[in-house]
Amino acid sequence: QVQLVESGGGLVQAGGSLRLSCAVSGRTRSSYAMGWFRQAPGKEREFVAAITWNGGVTLYTDSVKGRFSISRANAKNTVYLQMNSLKPEDTAVYHCTAYDGFNEEQPNAWSQFVQFGSWGQGTQVTVSS
Repeated sequence: QVQLVESGGGLVQAGGSLRLSCAVSGRTRSSYAMGWFRQAPGKEREFVAAITWNGGVTLYTDSVKGRFSISRANAKNTVYLQMNSLKPEDTAVYHCTAYDGFNEEQPNAWSQFVQFGSWGQGTQVTVSS
């Protein structure tokens, strides 16, 4: 198992930027794929972005393509989510997730995190209009 701690959330105006970080501890020798999900009040948790253990493949939900970028620094056991051109509809609690059996070629690959992933507590992102 791994432990995940998110940071970097906050209040930002529409059009602004934030960078979220997720620090990974525990069984970090495993090759974990990492993902970001978000959950707005009254809504289900939704997939945002994912990255394979070596950074070779990245996945994004359509609504954030061209605005968000996921990356990782394995030497620091950290994954990042750079969020640009933020919109009020991006307001949510953002959760980091990790899964060491991830297969990026599966249809709806993100669902593997929902079924098998470890999760952090989340960090609040609020975008004002």
